[in-house]
Amino acid sequence: DIKDVIDENGNVKEHFYKDVIGMLSLYEVSYHSVEDESILDDARISTEKYLNDVIENVTDETMLSLIRHALNFPLHSTLPRVETMWFLQLYERRSDMNPEVLELAKLDFNMVQAVYQEDLKYASSWDVNAVKQLPHYMQICFLALYNTINEMSYNVLTKEGAFILPYFQKAWQDLTNSYITEARWFDSGYTPTLDEFLNNAYMSIGIVPIIKHTYLLTSTHVSEDALNRIGIAENMIRNACLIVRLTNDMGTSSDELERGDVPKSLQCYMHETGASEVEARRYIKKLIVDTWKKLNKERLAIASEFSHEFLDCVVNLARMGHFMYTDGDKHGKPDMFKPYALSLFINPI
Repeated sequence: DIKDVIDENGNVKEHFYKDVIGMLSLYEVSYHSVEDESILDDARISTEKYLNDVIENVTDETMLSLIRHALNFPLHSTLPRVETMWFLQLYERRSDMNPEVLELAKLDFNMVQAVYQEDLKYASSWDVNAVKQLPHYMQICFLALYNTINEMSYNVLTKEGAFILPYFQKAWQDLTNSYITEARWFDSGYTPTLDEFLNNAYMSIGIVPIIKHTYLLTSTHVSEDALNRIGIAENMIRNACLIVRLTNDMGTSSDELERGDVPKSLQCYMHETGASEVEARRYIKKLIVDTWKKLNKERLAIASEFSHEFLDCVVNLARMGHFMYTDGDKHGKPDMFKPYALSLFINPI
C-alpha cells in the first residue's frame, strides 16, 4: 500500500528511505494515475522530491543513470523501442552484465528492426506517376496517399468483404477541414480561445487518420460492427492527439510563430487570460499531465473492446509527442532525430 510508504506530510517514511530502487519503481508507477484519483499523484510528488534529493548521494553509475533518465523521461510517456535501445546500452556497461542475456536482447532488437526494414520497403514502393492538374510539389504527396488508401481498401474488400474506403476518406476530410479552419484564423489574424483551439487542434495534429487506419487494418475481422465500434474509443483517441498537440506546442511554438504559423496553445492561453509565457507553460504542462490521466482512465475503461495492439498504438502515439518535443524539436530539426532513426531502423546492435 502506498500509504505505508508515504507519511501524512507527503514524505517518504524513514525506513523506506534507503530503498532507492523501490522509490524509483513507485515513481514510474505514479505515471499510471487516472482522472479523479489522487493517491498516485501524491506518490509522484513525494518520489520525485525523494529522487532529486538522493541523486547527489548515489555512487552506483547504473543507478545514477536510471534516476536521471527517469526524471527526464518517465517510462510510461516514452516510446518503448527507444527505451529498449537505451536500456540495452546501459545494461551492456554494467559490471555484472550477463553476456547471454545481453546477446538474446540484442537478437530480439535486431529481429524487430528487420521487420521495420521490410515495412519501409513497402512504404517506399508508392507509385509516383504525375498528376498533371496538381502543382509539382503536391503530385507525389497526393499519389502516395491516393494509391495507398485505395490499395488498403481493395485488400480489405477482397479479403473481408467490407468497404472501408468511405471511413478512410472521412478521416482525411476531417483533417483537411481542420487545416482550413487554421488557415482562416491565420488569414483573418484571429486568436482563438484555448478551448476553441484545442477542439480543432486535436485533429490538425494529424494523428486521427493514423489511428483509424491502424484500427481498421489490425482488426481480426472487419465488419460493420467493427467499423462503428471505433466510436467507443473517440475520447481516448482525442486525448492521445491532445498530448501530441500540447507537447508539440511546448517544444516548437516560438519557432513556428517566427515562420508565420497560427497561434498555438501557449499563445491562445496567454491571449485569453493575460498570463505570462512562464505561467502559460506551467498551465500547459499541468494540462498534459491531466490529459494523461484521462487517457489512462479511458484505456482501462475500453480495454475489453479492443485489441492490446490497437490500444498500445494509441498510447504510443501520445508517447511519440514526448519523444519528439521534450528536449527539442526532432521533427523540425531532422539532425536531432537522425541518430535515433539510424539506430531503430538501420544499424543493428
